[in-house]
Amino acid sequence: MEPGGNDPSSALTWFDPQPSADALPSVFPSPFATPPHPLALQAASLLQARLRAVPPQDFERDGVTPRGRMYGVMVVQDAQNRVGFLSGFSGLIQDGWSLPGFVGATCDAPLRDRLWEAHRVAIASLTADIDGRERGVEAEVREALQAVKERHARDIDAMRVVHQAKREQRKAARATANIVASPSELRRLENESRADEQERKQQRSGQSAEVAALQSRLEVLVAQRRVLEDARTARCTETLHAIQDAYVISSYSGEKVLIRQLFEPREPPGGAGDCAAPKLLTHAYRNHLRPLCMAEFWWGPPPEAGDRREGVFYPACRGKCGPLLPFMLGGLTVGVATIPGAEPVLDDQPRTLHEDAHLMVVEKPCGLLSVPGRGRELKDSAYLRLKERHPEFTGPLLVHRLDLDTSGVLLVAKDEKTYKALQRMFTLREIEKRYVAWVEGSPEADSGTVSLPLRGDLDDRPRQIFDPVNGKPAVTDWQVLQREPGRTRIALYPRTGRTHQLRLHCAHPLGLNAPIVGDRLYGTLGDRMLLHAESLRFVHPHTGEPVFVQWPSPF
Repeated sequence: MEPGGNDPSSALTWFDPQPSADALPSVFPSPFATPPHPLALQAASLLQARLRAVPPQDFERDGVTPRGRMYGVMVVQDAQNRVGFLSGFSGLIQDGWSLPGFVGATCDAPLRDRLWEAHRVAIASLTADIDGRERGVEAEVREALQAVKERHARDIDAMRVVHQAKREQRKAARATANIVASPSELRRLENESRADEQERKQQRSGQSAEVAALQSRLEVLVAQRRVLEDARTARCTETLHAIQDAYVISSYSGEKVLIRQLFEPREPPGGAGDCAAPKLLTHAYRNHLRPLCMAEFWWGPPPEAGDRREGVFYPACRGKCGPLLPFMLGGLTVGVATIPGAEPVLDDQPRTLHEDAHLMVVEKPCGLLSVPGRGRELKDSAYLRLKERHPEFTGPLLVHRLDLDTSGVLLVAKDEKTYKALQRMFTLREIEKRYVAWVEGSPEADSGTVSLPLRGDLDDRPRQIFDPVNGKPAVTDWQVLQREPGRTRIALYPRTGRTHQLRLHCAHPLGLNAPIVGDRLYGTLGDRMLLHAESLRFVHPHTGEPVFVQWPSPF
């Protein structure tokens, strides 16, 4: 099926045969929810077939390194009620905004390119001037200053040796003069000592003056460079705003705003407006097409962060598209994204597994937050339920947390002293946690250790990404428990407690390369994520008795 029928350069592909009226969605499904509508899945399947047949050129960076990216499809309807779909990709490909068969940019691309080119020359000129100063005369003065300081150090050492020898001579002479009672000889020795001290002062004064002159010259040069750097920063800000003004964002109802207005009071993040979803909506509106549903998926090798897998569908990102898409969909009836954790949890949860005078261990079910989240829909949590049941408990209560999608044992301190003691034990890794999970695929080894530093994805919270430079250390031991066709049951022993540590360590290609079954963020959405905190083992901080509490996996 060629895009656009007779026009292979078009981004629009008509369905053949056309879907029936009852196959069309009654409302536009929320772009922040998965799984996509069946019609969007059908469109995505057709696009993926095209990508397999003719891999787009962006799969090769510099013709060598494979690269993947997010792609999207949007099912649309024209004025004659014909139904087709648009294809798009996120970002640029080989510095270009489009490929044949894909929609173009959200912005006025020619205007954006002209603005960038005009400002790029000025910014490049300032950068060259700054680099030239820093590497040229400024570097020469720095080197001269360093050479002078090294010479001064050598001169001081040389004078110290001479003066030390003279002091030894005077010491011997004083001893002789005292024996023969020679006052004039003693005065001569004192004068010689004062002369040495005066020589040292003159040396330090001369050296200080020489250093001060070079330091003063360097400070002038640095100040001049910083003026240029401030000018470059101002020019970059001016450039950014000018480019942002090329992004006029439209809604289905015909309203138009500048992209900056949708992110105020903060600046739009880099790449805002260049994701597949806003590109698809913009193209649909420009061509008088009604959006019906959409889907976005990753295609190609996973990114270095390891948080995307080929062929897996992902909701629109919150950082870049969160403020954009609600406005762009204005005028359409849009479905509400199901908020994970908003589903009701039985009133008797979390149930108590172990209790003594100082602490409790409870069952946290999947779908119940450990602590309250943002928004009224996410207030229900294990913390609030326990606080309501036990108003006599003091302190923060929860010694650790489990993800919303994770079930398992949760440790609770009844008082501040116990809380601090247990926190210290966690820090010292004196509390052993065992998780069990089903993962997709079959790890090659039977056991091992994953050590991948992690940090939050600033553009798409609460997702985490692998970052070897800025990430925090995260270490997980694992062991295979059972192998079945297509999936494997494993035990996980986290040595650290980073957010989503087990989930990303399982999913990342440098980890197990086997996402946890049902993981909606790093794998494939299912009825639930098959990750369970099965047991805790530790020494009681007050009694010294061993404590072992287990809640067998419910799956």
